[in-house]
Amino acid sequence: MAIIALVSAKGSPGVTTTALACALSWHRRLVLAECDPAGGSILAGYLGGALDGPRGIGELAVGELRDGNLESAFWSQLVDLDAPKRERLLLPGVVDPAQAGSVIPLWQRFADFFGALEGGDPPYDVVVDCGRLHVVGPPWPILRAASVVLLVSGARLPDLSGTRAMVRTIERDFAEHRVPSGTLRLLLVGDGHGSGEVSKALRLPVIARLPHDPRTAQVLSLGGTVRAGRPLMRAAGALEVPVGALLERRRARLAWPMSQGVPDAV
Repeated sequence: MAIIALVSAKGSPGVTTTALACALSWHRRLVLAECDPAGGSILAGYLGGALDGPRGIGELAVGELRDGNLESAFWSQLVDLDAPKRERLLLPGVVDPAQAGSVIPLWQRFADFFGALEGGDPPYDVVVDCGRLHVVGPPWPILRAASVVLLVSGARLPDLSGTRAMVRTIERDFAEHRVPSGTLRLLLVGDGHGSGEVSKALRLPVIARLPHDPRTAQVLSLGGTVRAGRPLMRAAGALEVPVGALLERRRARLAWPMSQGVPDAV
């Protein structure tokens, strides 16, 4: 699956909640990376600050700038969300705002490293919480490297107004950097306008819709017992299917010229 990035426009709901719900419900071996330069929230929220000592992308960035040791240090900075299986791993985000200055220059380095994890032994996909793009130093290199980018949005008019502008911003950037078409999709959250109506208005396909489930969202934000049967968790788990199908179609499209072979020399 490689890199699946989630991002939102200003004022849109729940990127971190959505990314965490996917990480806890998908069947793939994955790393959830908090790459929001405004700061991570899973350590203090869902995990309740239960870890000893600093850990996460900020520590990795400082070490990389000092020693260039990302490959060797990466695995020691992860948190096992389903211990001891090491199938759902968390790379916590920035907790000290001062760390953002170390992380931002390394977005391309992290993008390249995340992409290589798919070919590791064992392989890992990477679900990346990119937060909101209306911040200083957004992780554009990770979005450009992603196999799928999910733009998380509410479906009410105030949400869609900001999302429309963000769609155009991302599309312009992707065209400029020659990101393959079909990478960007909408992921709607909660009630509001219908998926078909939103897709037509924003000229972008809607991959799925997650239900309004405040009880589960509170657990994912503040900690507690996650119940797999809750509406949000069921919908997040089901999202794995269309995302996987989108990736397979994209891979087949990109591999098609190679499958035709090279004509024999005359």
